[in-house]
Amino acid sequence: MEERMQNYLYGMHPVIEAVRSGKTIEKVLLKQGLEGPQYRELMEVLKGKGIPVQFVPAERLARIARGGAHQGVAAYVSQLEAVSVEDLVNNALAQHDAPIFMILDGVSDVRNLGAIARTLECAGGSGIILPAKGGAPLNADAVKTSAGALMRLDVCRVPNLKYAAYYLKQNGFRLIAATEKSDMEMYDADMRGSVAIVMGSEGKGISKPMLDLCDEKAAIPMAGEISSLNVSVAASVMLFEAVRQRRLK
Repeated sequence: MEERMQNYLYGMHPVIEAVRSGKTIEKVLLKQGLEGPQYRELMEVLKGKGIPVQFVPAERLARIARGGAHQGVAAYVSQLEAVSVEDLVNNALAQHDAPIFMILDGVSDVRNLGAIARTLECAGGSGIILPAKGGAPLNADAVKTSAGALMRLDVCRVPNLKYAAYYLKQNGFRLIAATEKSDMEMYDADMRGSVAIVMGSEGKGISKPMLDLCDEKAAIPMAGEISSLNVSVAASVMLFEAVRQRRLK
């Protein structure tokens, strides 16, 4: 029977995070003969949640992971779904006085999505907003790259990023564009309140309609000859500048 790969997560840490974050998991597949401290930790959380376990040959896990590092574990998650922008904002404001979101305009690579999600979660951020078309898919590869962070963050997909931008602004969020097309450096942008940091694709950058909606446009200072960063690295720099500013309050 063909595996429903799009709903499988694989790797020890992503599966443990999925269980702990309360995702609905139908079953977990484990490689026969698996052992070690992470395996024991996984079995403990699975037992605590009453999640069924099935031991399978390594070949089946390899098919599910499509060549990825499954570490002997895969979990079938009933749904990896996005939330509405309204729920995204309400959930964040219920937990934080000044939430941080990321808006990804044209970021289509799952590895970049995963890396940005991992940094956002580490920085204490609340969620990611993606376009319904053209954005990176929310799949097992993205979750694996995020080290499970996508299981702890709200992700919102909207038909039009402009609608999300207007809604955020109506609810007191300021939009900060990360763009080299600015004379202002990121250190001078005010990221202390509720903010959404907007990142564009590496090729085209932030689209003009989104750029026009941003409250501030901030450049990451560059001193080398290459003068450009991978979008996930640039997102990390922007996020931890926001963290730095908040610690100065």
